[in-house]
Amino acid sequence: MKVHVDQQRCQGHTLCAMIAPESFALSDIDGHSTPVADSVPADARDRVREAAHSCPERAISIDE
Repeated sequence: MKVHVDQQRCQGHTLCAMIAPESFALSDIDGHSTPVADSVPADARDRVREAAHSCPERAISIDE
């Protein structure tokens, strides 16, 4: 599984990092999210899916 955050859509709500802190890093400047790694470990996949579903801006996309 790979995860991507669209920087044009991300508004820095930080929900992704609250749900899956091991998979998303937040900018100290604006709170925008970036994936920690291109590939998501198997034990974090459910949390990353939940984070993507919870993003109000739909900025997170997943490639299974």
